[in-house]
Amino acid sequence: MTHGMAGINGLSRLVNARSRAISPENPTGAKGAAAQAAEGAASAAARDLGRGWKVSPYFDIDAGVTLELADIEGPGVIGQIWLTPAGCPWRMLVLRVYWDGQEQPSVECPLGDFFASGWGGFGWSGHAQVSSLPVCVNPGSALNCFWEMPFRRHCRITLENLSGSAGRIYYQINYELREVAEDVAYFHAQFRRSNPLPYRSVHAILDQVSGQGHYVGTYVAWGSNSNGWWGEGELKFYLDGDDDWPTIASTGTEDYFLGSYNFWVNNSYQAFTTPYSGLPQVFVPDGSDVNVTQSRFGMYRWHLTDPVRFGSDLRVTMQALGWRSGGRYLPLQDDISSVAFWYQTLPTGPFPVLPDADGLEIV
Repeated sequence: MTHGMAGINGLSRLVNARSRAISPENPTGAKGAAAQAAEGAASAAARDLGRGWKVSPYFDIDAGVTLELADIEGPGVIGQIWLTPAGCPWRMLVLRVYWDGQEQPSVECPLGDFFASGWGGFGWSGHAQVSSLPVCVNPGSALNCFWEMPFRRHCRITLENLSGSAGRIYYQINYELREVAEDVAYFHAQFRRSNPLPYRSVHAILDQVSGQGHYVGTYVAWGSNSNGWWGEGELKFYLDGDDDWPTIASTGTEDYFLGSYNFWVNNSYQAFTTPYSGLPQVFVPDGSDVNVTQSRFGMYRWHLTDPVRFGSDLRVTMQALGWRSGGRYLPLQDDISSVAFWYQTLPTGPFPVLPDADGLEIV
C-alpha cells in the first residue's frame, strides 16, 4: 500500500486525502481559489474576456531573484511537478526544497540537472526526450518529475535565477493534503560538479549523509576533455561505516547506467531512454570521430526496484577512466556534474557550497 499519492496498483482505492495544485493561476493552492486573478502576466491577451480566461499563466523571474514556487502547510505529499522555463539557461536556475521548517534545503540543484537534462536549455543543445518513470522531459521544454515527496509539517519550494537575464516560468505542483505514515522518509537531491576532475581523483557524488534511508538515483552530465572512450571507471557505494573499501562497486560507468560496450551500435553512440536508465543526451562535435574530446553526454540510472539501503551513513563516488598506451587505464580530467537522489530521515546534513554562476556555467 502506497504512503503517498495513489500508485497505479492502488488507483481504485478510496483515500482520505484532498487534492490541491499550485500554479501561477493559484499560487497558494487554496480550495476554490484558482483562475481568479484580475491582473496578471496575460492581462492584455485576456482584456476582452476578463477574469477566469488565462490571466496569470506564468511568472517572470528577474536576474538575481529567488521566486517562491510553493509554501504548503502539511501534512501532505507532492506527487508531480510540471515546469517549463524560458529566457535563461537551465543550469542557471537553482531549485531548492525545504522540509518541515529546516533552514537547510533537502533539494538544491540546477533545474536542468534535476530533470536529467544537464546540457539542456542552451541554443546548441536543443531538446532531448526523457521517458523514464520518475522523470519525463517532453517537447518542447516540458520538465516533469513524479518523485514522491512527503512532508509532515511544511514544504517550501524556491527557484533562484543566477543568470544575468530575466526568465519566465510556467509550472504546476500537484499534491495531496493527507496523513503521512511514521515509516516514510524525506526526498533529497544534491548537485555536485568537478570541472575539471583533478588527475587521479574520484568524483564525489554524495558524502556526509547520516541517518537511515535509501538511495534511489543518479544523473550525470559528462563533458569529455580527452580523446578516446571515457567510461571505464566504477561507481562505489560506501555503506554504514565503510572506510577504505565499499560494499557495492559497479564494473564500469556504462555498466552502472545499464548499458554496455561504450553505449555503441554500429561503432557510434546510441542515445536511449527507458523507465529505469538512459543516455538521452549525446553531443559529439560535427564531423568528428565517435570518441573525441569536447563530446558531452547525459545519463541517468534510477534505483526504483533496487534502492541502495543504508542504516546510518552513505557515501557514493565515481571514477573517471579512459585508456592510454600499453593497454593501461588513463585517469581522466573531465567535466563531471552529478545529481544524487535519495530518501532519508531528518535532519538533512550540510550540503557542499553550490558553485556560483561562473562555476555552474557551461562554456
